[in-house]
Parts: sequence; C-alpha cells; structure tokens
Amino acid sequence: MQDIYISDQYAELNPSWHEEDSPWKAGRVADILSRNRIDFRSFLEVGCGTGEILLNLHKHYPDVDFTGYEISPHAFQRAKLKENASVCFNFGDVLQEKDIHSDVVLLADVIEHVDDYLGFIKGVKPLGRYKIFHIPLDLSAQSVLRGWPITNLRKQVGHLHYFFKDTALATLVDCGYSIIDYQYTASRLELPNQALSSQIMRWPRKILFRLFPDLTVRSLGGYSLLVLAE
Repeated sequence: MQDIYISDQYAELNPSWHEEDSPWKAGRVADILSRNRIDFRSFLEVGCGTGEILLNLHKHYPDVDFTGYEISPHAFQRAKLKENASVCFNFGDVLQEKDIHSDVVLLADVIEHVDDYLGFIKGVKPLGRYKIFHIPLDLSAQSVLRGWPITNLRKQVGHLHYFFKDTALATLVDCGYSIIDYQYTASRLELPNQALSSQIMRWPRKILFRLFPDLTVRSLGGYSLLVLAE
C-alpha cells in the first residue's frame, strides 16, 4: 500500500496533504506535552508529510530541534522548501537509519497506513524516550453499520487498519509500550473542511460526549486518540 505515497496517487487524491489540519494537530500535541510536563530538546516526527505539524510546533517550542522523516517524494519536496535552522526534513524510511534518537517521537495518523503496523510500532520504540501517537478511531457502531465511511478511508487516504480506543491502546501495550496518558481529540468536530455528514453529526457528538464520552465515541465516531507513551 505504500505505493500510494511513493507515486503521485495520494497527492492527486489529497492535493493539500491535509496541511490545513496541522495547526490543530500541533496544538493537541503541545497540550499533552504540557499537561505531562515533558521536558525535551529534540523532537522527531515519523511520516511528517509536508512538514506543517513540525513547523507549527516550532512556534510553541522555538528552542527545540525538530526533525522529520517522510517516504513520499512529493510530500518531502514540499517540506524541504520550508526548512529553517531548527526544523529539518529527511527523505526515506527512518527505521533504516542508524544512531537516531530523540527526546520525543511523533506519529500523527501514521500507523493505520502501514502494512506491517505491529513491526513498525516496535521498530519506532528505540528512536526516543517519549512517543506520541495520534490514531484515528475509525471503528464505531455507525461507521460499521453504514460501511462506506471505512471503505472511503481505504480508497481516499489509504487506511489499512481500523481502531477503537481499546484496540489502539492494547496494540501499543502489546508492542512493549507503557501508556503515560491519553485523551480523545475531536477530529470531526474541530478540523476544517468537514463533509456534510460530519457537520450534521457535530452537535449530537458534542452534546453526548460531555455526558458519555466513551459510549459516544464508540457509537457515533468522529474522534481520534492521542497517546503519550514510553
């Protein structure tokens, strides 16, 4: 499935590379780092796309060194144009590199795209002390009943694996991680340019989430999971 990223297929289907989502994602990452008082001087993103998450994080942490790795030539070329003294981008598979270690490693909406996602998650573990995963929770009662939301994710953005909260956390534990903290992120409520169906579901999801967060996410979907682990 990585051919979708190495070729121009993903870029043709998603010409913005979801850059418009990056300030929101960077904000959520900064929130969980601040909440857990994580002190760091180096930050690595695996699957950095066009680099916008790192560039937005740099605004929060101007004294930190940021590095991104990306396997898509198209995304990497766009990221490379944005480099500065504190944010650099590299082309290739980070797991094939030697002697890479960072205080914090970020994988934002990555593991669901990787064929051997278990081997990949295990391979990332030595790259840094703290790992942050942002995982879309594609499995919900409504998405399974309707069917097409999941098949569209497979066709349009290359999701191969589908999670709800418990399977996402269990996957990380099974791969040798210790969970420090996690929280839901309201991806379908707060991200820009949402489909009409997501706009219609916005208020039911928001209201019910305040009362029954786990039940709402598992029933209605629309959320992702942000996990801090080591």
